[in-house]
Amino acid sequence: MPDRPSARTLEQRLAEDVVLGAEGYVFELERRGYIKAGPYVPEVILDAPEAVIELHREFLRAGADVMVALTYYAHREKLKIVGREGDLEEMNRTAVRIANQVAREGGALVAANISNTWSYDPADARRTGAIVRAQYEEQLSWAVDEGVDFVIAETNDYLGEALIGLEVCRELGLAAMVTFASVHPTSTYDGYTYVEACRRAADAGATIVGLNCSRGPETMKPLLAEIRAGVDAPVAAQPVPYRTSDAAPAFESLTTSEGGRAFPIQLEPFSCTRFEMAEFAAWAGRAGIRYIGICCGGGPHHVRAMAEALGRDTPASLYSPAIDLHPVLGSDTADHAEMGGWAAYR
Repeated sequence: MPDRPSARTLEQRLAEDVVLGAEGYVFELERRGYIKAGPYVPEVILDAPEAVIELHREFLRAGADVMVALTYYAHREKLKIVGREGDLEEMNRTAVRIANQVAREGGALVAANISNTWSYDPADARRTGAIVRAQYEEQLSWAVDEGVDFVIAETNDYLGEALIGLEVCRELGLAAMVTFASVHPTSTYDGYTYVEACRRAADAGATIVGLNCSRGPETMKPLLAEIRAGVDAPVAAQPVPYRTSDAAPAFESLTTSEGGRAFPIQLEPFSCTRFEMAEFAAWAGRAGIRYIGICCGGGPHHVRAMAEALGRDTPASLYSPAIDLHPVLGSDTADHAEMGGWAAYR
C-alpha cells in the first residue's frame, strides 16, 4: 500500500486548526459541460481528466485543505445506468491519482469519497446492506491501493447505510468523516435525529461527523448548533451555497417563480454570494465547527472567500477583488462618458 499522501494526518490538522473543505465538483463540472445532469455520474474522470485536474487546482489555490477524489456516484449501481460499469475500476483509480497529483502541489490531504448508493432499504437491511457493503469495499480497496489520507462518507440519508460505510473504512484502517444529508426537518430517513445519528457514527469510530449538502447556510445552522452541543467528536459543516428557508429548508424543495422545481438545474436565482458563504465560514469558526466546507454548487470564488473569512491568505488571494480600482465603481472622480457621466460614488 502506498504511503499516505500527506505528511500530516487529518487528526493532526484538526488539532491545529480548522480544516477547510471544498466540494461541489459534480455541479461545477456539469456547469462547465463535462457531466450530465440527472445521472450525475463522473464520466469526466475518464473523458476529460484535464478538466478535473484544473478544478482540483482551482480549489487548492482558493485555500482548500483537502482534495476529494471525484468518486461520488462512481459505484457499480450508478455506472450501470449510463452503461459504464466496465469502467468502474479505472474511473475510481484515476480519480484518486488525480487528487493525489494536485494535492502534492500544495500539501493538501487526499480524501477517498463514498456516498449514498440508493441501494439501501432499512426494511430489507440484511440483503440491501450486503449490496451497499460490496460497493463500498470495491471503491475503497482501490482508493487504498492508490493512497489516501482519509475517507469522506457523505450525503447519507440513512444511519444504517452510513454505519456500513464506516465499518468498511475501519476494516481498511482509514479515518472517516461521516456526514448526513438533511432533507427531512429533524431526522434521517430511518428515523434518527441528526444529533443521534452523528453521535452513533462518532461512537462507532468516525473521526468527524456532521452534515453536508441539501441545506443552505441559514437552514443548516440550527442543526449544526444542536450537533455541536450534543456530540463530542469534531463536527463538519458543508452546506450548499443556496438560499434555503424555513419554507424550503432543503434545496431539493426550492421552486421557481413559475412554481416549477428549481432543483437541480434552475437554482441560479437562489445562489449565495461569496460574501454569504464567507459569513457562514466565520459563523462556523466561532461555533467551534472543525471541518468547514461547501457542497453542490460551490465554486472556487466561494472557497477563497471562506478561507479569507477564516483569516487565511491563499494563492488566489493575490487576485481578490479591489473594487476601489474599478473605473466606474471606484473612488475616481473622473466623469465616464461611456456611462453617461454616471459613477457609483455619486
